Amino acid sequence: MRRRDNRDANKNKFKKHRINEEITTREVKLVGKDDAPIVISVSAALEIAKKKNLDLVEISPNQNPPIVKIIDYRKYIFEQKKVSKEAKKKQKIIHVKEIKMRPAIDKNDFEHKINRAKKFLAKGDKVKFTLMFRGREMTHPDLGFEVMTRIQESLEGIAQTEKEPTKEGRNITMFMNAGSSNKKRKENKNED
Repeated sequence: MRRRDNRDANKNKFKKHRINEEITTREVKLVGKDDAPIVISVSAALEIAKKKNLDLVEISPNQNPPIVKIIDYRKYIFEQKKVSKEAKKKQKIIHVKEIKMRPAIDKNDFEHKINRAKKFLAKGDKVKFTLMFRGREMTHPDLGFEVMTRIQESLEGIAQTEKEPTKEGRNITMFMNAGSSNKKRKENKNED
């Protein structure tokens, strides 16, 4: 029984409009492709729709009088579903991948993390670099900013810095996204 209810809910997902006898007002404004909008009774509009073997569909119920159109409702719903599918296809989901490091990172570990970042950026994902401090490392935040600068230099031409390195508690974070950062670097050099 529940399965049937779910199917009905999916069918009614696109049924936002009242059609034919569901329209309860006395008068409606009928709009068409060629004709100018006219205000007529619902019964007269239903008669016109029946003669054309089409449906009377309430397009804008909040107007006074409500706006209706004579169309093939099944075809209209099909086109609405098609448009929503196309919109979903065109959507691009960007994921944020996080790479965590320490200020005293080894050269090989650093290269490994940079290679991982390049793979993420090649897929079009954003990368969040988090540099974590422990204990007495907090007294030397300059070491953390040096690591972040090395990251920026290693990814120059591949990625651009979206959010500059900032210290947040015991961490320094920086966001980078795919794209060339050459223009930004040249502008900064010209200003100096």
